[in-house]
Amino acid sequence: MVTITTEVATTARWDDVQHALTGGGDGASCQCIWPMLSNKDWNETTNPQRTEMLRDEIADGPPPGLIAYVDGEAAGWIRIGPRSRQARIPRTRMIAAATSEPFDDVSVWAVTCFVVRREHRGAGLNHELLRAAVDFARASGARLIEGYPVDTRGEKKHTNDLFHGTLGTFLAAGFAEQTEMKPGRTLVALDLSA
Repeated sequence: MVTITTEVATTARWDDVQHALTGGGDGASCQCIWPMLSNKDWNETTNPQRTEMLRDEIADGPPPGLIAYVDGEAAGWIRIGPRSRQARIPRTRMIAAATSEPFDDVSVWAVTCFVVRREHRGAGLNHELLRAAVDFARASGARLIEGYPVDTRGEKKHTNDLFHGTLGTFLAAGFAEQTEMKPGRTLVALDLSA
């Protein structure tokens, strides 16, 4: 039987963060820094710079994400944290138009990235990552969590297009659909104060 566990990303787990991010898809080149930068700043960074930015973010705390382990091996990653710290979110017009929450409210958190290594896809890691992320956010004082998933409507999608997560994963974790931002992308929210 496979054992899936999750841990917050810390400096001591840096090698595990890298293992989780580099198992296929854009994780290796993005280093999950995309949500943290404007387009201009993103375009001016290199992969080594993004790697150092993530290392610094983890070192400075609070943890910007969680790692999923399958039988002790780092297998997946999720970025979750205060929405106010993720610079791309308020600059994304469809999110800005869809949310009713003020962008400076530090009690509003956001899930902006999932990465699962190729050999572990299809095993339910995104569900486990999101469940653990909700628990982490709740314990850290979040009032509300937003997500911006892809509605696959049962269609097969390219893996790199699913880093936002799928609508089904969020709905299974108790999130509610708020607004369709554009066809195939929905803003979802989970109220932790209820």
